[in-house]
Amino acid sequence: MARASFKVVRTERPAPQMNRRHFIYTSALMAGALAVIPSACMARPKYKSPNEKLDIAGIGTNGRAAADLEGVSGENIVALCDVDSNSLADALKRYPGARGYSDYRVMLEKEKTVDAVTVAVPDHHHAPAAMRAMHAGKHVYVEKPLTHTVWEARQLTLAARKYGLASQMGNQGHSGEGIRQLCEMMWSGVIGQVREVHCWTDRAKGWWAQGVLRPPGSDPVPSYLDWDKWIGPAPMRPYLHEWPAELQTRLGKNVYHPFDWRGWWDFGCGALGDMACTSWIVRKWR
Repeated sequence: MARASFKVVRTERPAPQMNRRHFIYTSALMAGALAVIPSACMARPKYKSPNEKLDIAGIGTNGRAAADLEGVSGENIVALCDVDSNSLADALKRYPGARGYSDYRVMLEKEKTVDAVTVAVPDHHHAPAAMRAMHAGKHVYVEKPLTHTVWEARQLTLAARKYGLASQMGNQGHSGEGIRQLCEMMWSGVIGQVREVHCWTDRAKGWWAQGVLRPPGSDPVPSYLDWDKWIGPAPMRPYLHEWPAELQTRLGKNVYHPFDWRGWWDFGCGALGDMACTSWIVRKWR
């Protein structure tokens, strides 16, 4: 099968003049500039009254993506994309009015009326998917970590400023009441001057395989999974379904899909990328 093209280019377009409501969620800022889209294909965000519902498209439908879609289910979920046809079929049952796609590039090209996009897929797809959405004039909500590299994060920030789009990074743990109370205690000085902070997470061990060599061999790609699109901009790797039974207690069941990709640098950012992300204040760039 021919590899899908996820080449990175720089493009220019005038910043759209926009005066519309914020794309509201519960987390943090992100933004960008990094994908292959001809300037002629870039759509300007259309005006919509605050009394109207937004048209939302989802890139990713399972796990965290399902929770993000549920969070905006009060709007119109009009399009869904997933390279796993089983996950996509389940999501389409929950949102029967939505159209299904296996390639977010195709979805963003065809779905001209979409106002905003949620992105909750493996880390290496965050920046390409978010940037394509912003180049098409769509507001974006991207799950943590915002991107796979620091350069990508800086490019997304520049694009959000340039195009005047609302953007957020999903860091739900930093939007709860406990975090707000902690900040108030520190800012008010009630606990005195904070000189040292101890922080820990259980994600460094036991959630997915980490610090191990890539297993040898390959398995047939299941019929429900488009492995070429799953790999996308990452180096091509052979599909592997499960770890040997004797290793599953220590390493988990799946090698890559649907969840254990985070332990591999080709696709994820490990425990630091998952739990040490910076929260940003939600705002709309002008």
